[in-house]
Amino acid sequence: MQLTKSFPCALVLLGTLAACGDTAGEQALIGGAAGVGTAAVVGGSLVTGAVVGAGANVAYCQLTDANCN
Repeated sequence: MQLTKSFPCALVLLGTLAACGDTAGEQALIGGAAGVGTAAVVGGSLVTGAVVGAGANVAYCQLTDANCN
């Protein structure tokens, strides 16, 4: 099944969401890129992946006590 091959790749790409930039713009760019990559691997919508990834990474970096800066 295709999902069993792409699932580990998707997990790796989702892990990149924890990577933060110094500004909200960099955080959105990093998250968006990770979202696009994940969507490509699992066969989802690239636009949706970019939006979700960007939003999730900015939220993570801005709202948690992560060492993002």
